[in-house]
Amino acid sequence: MSLPRVVLAGDIGGTNAKLALAQFDGGSPTFIKREVYPSRQYAALEHVVQAFVSDAQIAPYAERIDAACFAVAGPVEEGRARLTNLGWQIDETAFAKACAIPQVCVINDFAAAGLGIEQLSRDDLLTLQQGAPVERADRVVIGAGTGLGVGWLTWSEGRYHVHPSEGGHSDFAPAGAVQDELLVHLRREFAHVSSERVLSGPGLPRILSFLAESSGTRPEAALVEAMSRGDPSEAISEFALAHRDALAVQALDLFVAAYGSFAGSMALTTLAHGGVYIAGGIAPKIAAKLRDGAFIRAFAAKGRFQQLLQGIPVHVVLNQQVGLYGALAEAARIAS
Repeated sequence: MSLPRVVLAGDIGGTNAKLALAQFDGGSPTFIKREVYPSRQYAALEHVVQAFVSDAQIAPYAERIDAACFAVAGPVEEGRARLTNLGWQIDETAFAKACAIPQVCVINDFAAAGLGIEQLSRDDLLTLQQGAPVERADRVVIGAGTGLGVGWLTWSEGRYHVHPSEGGHSDFAPAGAVQDELLVHLRREFAHVSSERVLSGPGLPRILSFLAESSGTRPEAALVEAMSRGDPSEAISEFALAHRDALAVQALDLFVAAYGSFAGSMALTTLAHGGVYIAGGIAPKIAAKLRDGAFIRAFAAKGRFQQLLQGIPVHVVLNQQVGLYGALAEAARIAS
């Protein structure tokens, strides 16, 4: 009787590198170990993986790894990737040789998130709009985090196939007068204002700065202190959700409106009657705000195409391991 396949997977972002080792014996993976590492403390992916596999719990399996798949935050071309917000360069062939793993693949992080959707349960999703889902229709997955990821999925040969995209770097398209002013404000700093400049962790503090400048007001001292102590985006979101700072409330309102508008544009681009899935690190943290209707109103506010968009299902992915699940599934596929 053959041994279960042992596969390694990673969801590698600009902030964190999530790694998992699992066994596959047919269906779902059985996890051996999962760990999260701060990406910026390592010079290369190989160093993170070496730290992971040196763990005593993994040692009995380290020489049995059949395949590895890494989902990375950046474009992948011919098995090579450079992480947009980190600077690491990854090459499938070189990595396989350095780490003695027979099969290695590198895929875009939102391609992995798309593959991981199939493995989610109902409890892993927050439905913002039920819509009228069409079986086997195209899907799109979007997510603001350190950057802004986009991927889309089409059905073929009995399963969904994922297509990577760099749609997050398309031009920011303002919806309304305030967003027009935001675009003008950002053009002072950036030659190209992409959607990612607004819809990302760094984007929320940019929105706050714009609103402070345009209104002539300042955020509360407590918010300024919280932003200096930790993640500024998280601080703004927390103060906004708790209504502790009026400027933070306005910033999160603008962020969510722009996010909904971008998601609607991606849904039109792909005709995603199979569903729009909002993944990434930010959405679960602001789920209460996403539920209040502002996101969906902006999503559907596309003039003549409003009715079409009201029929497209929209879900927030609450499970932060979705990219890791997708990478594990792909590792198991190439190992078979």
